[in-house]
Amino acid sequence: MTGSPEIVPPLDPRPRPSAAVLEPERIIETLDALRRRIEERFPGSGLGWIAGQMLEIARTTAARLEWAARPHLWLRAGAGLLIALLLLLLASLVLRLDVRSAEFGAAELLQATEAATNEAIILGGGIWFLVTAEARFKRRKALRALRDLRAVAHIIDMHQLTKDPDSHLRGAAAATPSSPTRSLDRDQLGRYLDYCSEMLALNSKLAALYAQNFDDHVVLAAVDEVETLTTGLTAKIWQKLNILGQAPTN
Repeated sequence: MTGSPEIVPPLDPRPRPSAAVLEPERIIETLDALRRRIEERFPGSGLGWIAGQMLEIARTTAARLEWAARPHLWLRAGAGLLIALLLLLLASLVLRLDVRSAEFGAAELLQATEAATNEAIILGGGIWFLVTAEARFKRRKALRALRDLRAVAHIIDMHQLTKDPDSHLRGAAAATPSSPTRSLDRDQLGRYLDYCSEMLALNSKLAALYAQNFDDHVVLAAVDEVETLTTGLTAKIWQKLNILGQAPTN
């Protein structure tokens, strides 16, 4: 007895990474699809505009990560030249020191040793500052980008702030002149909140790209802050979705 032939799905022709990593191109594709879905369901909405801004940020992020992966030879050359000049200055000071002089006693030796120690500490700090200049330069760029992602997360939260599912349970209250416009029905409101949740998740993935490509504790801490923020905001949205799920279906 022969069984039914196994159905083998077609292979994806796109190359896959050798390890499980986040790919900026896939995030860009997902964001583009989400933006089109929002525009098709809520044409001309502010949420669609935010999705478009996130798409631009994602493209900028991909370019920025490529930039950060490249060595900055001009910066390294400048740091190397300054380090060489500092070492030459130290060498010239050592060569000018005449320890064989008759006037060079124990007190002078102690004073010269103390001065040399201070100079070595200062010189070591200067060399460390120059060696880490490239990493600090890249860190500054990454932190600026993560600050933008935090701002986007708060903007998404502002868009869902007035989307109150409780009105579908108790009925619409009497509106005041300053009341927000509530034009979405139950299904539209659920879709809107779902889109906000997806955007926050993708915002977190964009931040995670920096954790994946930067081995820097300051950048990693900033990424954790973005992920904590988006997780908290997503929890608020899911609370609204749970309330909306209890609303009676018309």
